[in-house]
Amino acid sequence: MTVTRQRSPQVSTNSQWWNLLLLIPFVALLWVPFYNRLDPELFGVPFFYWYQFLWVILTSLVVWLCDFLTRPIGVPRAEDRIRE
Repeated sequence: MTVTRQRSPQVSTNSQWWNLLLLIPFVALLWVPFYNRLDPELFGVPFFYWYQFLWVILTSLVVWLCDFLTRPIGVPRAEDRIRE
């Protein structure tokens, strides 16, 4: 019986820099004095609340972008592996 070795997918070291984008939501929400105020309101909701909720949506987009940009070429997505 022969064992075939598969090469691990190549990931360039430059693609790992995209992970630094994950620091943006962290810093934006950690710096509370920046958004600790009531004005401007959005549909009657104070800035303090809608700013944080906006970052929930933006953070999910940043995580998706980082995953997309750092995924090695030639590696199938999890959904594709399940179907096989």
